[in-house]
Amino acid sequence: MKDLIETEVDETEKALKPKTWKDTVWSVTKLVLKFAVTFALLYYVFSKVPLQKVKMRLINANYWWMLAALGCYFCSMVISSWRLSSYFKSIKLNLDPRFNFRLYLLGLFYNFLLPGGIGGDGYKIYLLNKTYKLPAKKVFWAIMFDRLSGLWAIGLITVALIFLIPQIDIHIGIPLGIFTIGSIVYYFIAYKFFREYTHYFFEGHLKALGVQSLQVIGIICILFGQDFHGKFSPYLLSFLISALATIIPISVGGAGIRETVFQQLSHVFPMSADLGVFLPISFYLISIMVALSGVYYVLRPSRLEEGLPKGDIEIHDK
Repeated sequence: MKDLIETEVDETEKALKPKTWKDTVWSVTKLVLKFAVTFALLYYVFSKVPLQKVKMRLINANYWWMLAALGCYFCSMVISSWRLSSYFKSIKLNLDPRFNFRLYLLGLFYNFLLPGGIGGDGYKIYLLNKTYKLPAKKVFWAIMFDRLSGLWAIGLITVALIFLIPQIDIHIGIPLGIFTIGSIVYYFIAYKFFREYTHYFFEGHLKALGVQSLQVIGIICILFGQDFHGKFSPYLLSFLISALATIIPISVGGAGIRETVFQQLSHVFPMSADLGVFLPISFYLISIMVALSGVYYVLRPSRLEEGLPKGDIEIHDK
C-alpha cells in the first residue's frame, strides 16, 4: 500500500514537472491505451445498438429536464466535496470550504479531461502533502475512505432497487443480510485499524448517501426528459452497476464502460437498449460540463486560494 501511495504522488509530481522522454512516452502510451479501450467498447456497443437512435434521443430530449439533471449532478459534487472534508477533518486538516470545493473541481477536471497525465486524487495528495507537510499516507487514506463511503452508498441503494425488480429472483433478505454483515465488518475493520478516520465516519457515509441519491435523481430527470413512463428501477440499478464498473480506470472517464454495462443488462432487465445507452452518454456529457469548470483553476491556480486568510495556505503557480 505504501508503494501505491508513493507511486500516485511520484506520478503526479512527474506530470507537474518537466518530463524526461521516458515519462512522456509512458504518459502518451497510457493515454493511447485508454482511448483505444474507450473506442473499442463504444464500437462494440454501437454495433449492437444503432447510433442514429441514440442520436435522435439526444436531439429530441426535453432540455429542461436535462438541465435539472445537470443541477442534480452539480449539487452532488458540492455534497461530495463536503463529504471529503469530513475525512480531512479526521486527520486535523480543516480546509476552507471554498478552497476544498475549488480543489475538488480541479480534481474532476484532471480525472475526466486529462486521463493520461495527472489524476485528480493524486493531485490532491501531492498538493496537500506539499502545502501542509502532511504525510501522503494520511491524505491517501482520507481520500480512500471518502471513496469507500461512496461504494457503501451505492450498495445500499442497490439493495433497495433489487427489491423492486421482479426479474431478480432472490429473497430480499439475502442481499440485505449480505449488505448488513458487510457494513458491520467494514466498520469493525475501519475502527480497529484506521480509528483516526472514523471520527466522522457516519457523517461521511450519510453525505455519501446524499451524493448517490442526487445522481440517481439526475438519471430519473434524464428519463423524464425522454417522456419515459415505464419502470425506473431497472435503469437505476443498471446505472449503479455501471458506476461500480468504472472503478477500474481503463477508459477515458469511464466512457464506454457504462454504455457496455447498460447494453449487456438490457438483455437481462426489461429496458430499451437505445435508451439504456443514451442514459450513460447523457450522464457522461453532464459530468464533463461540470468537470470543465475546473479548467479555470488550471489556467489561474492562484485563484484556488482566493478568500482564504493570509498565511493559511500557499499555492504557487506552476
